[in-house]
Amino acid sequence: MDAFAEINWSAVAREAIKSKIELLKKFKAFTKQSTLTEEDALVLGRKVNKALAQRYRNLV
Repeated sequence: MDAFAEINWSAVAREAIKSKIELLKKFKAFTKQSTLTEEDALVLGRKVNKALAQRYRNLV
């Protein structure tokens, strides 16, 4: 950061935090009506990962 002293780093950090908060708000609104539990999501993710791994193994 010393190499770029002319940059207002607090403004950069503030904008990054604002962006992250907006993204989290959108994610929360998107998942608000979901009945999928965290465990369900983990199981689904594992199934997807397993299927993709098998798919790519078959390509090689």
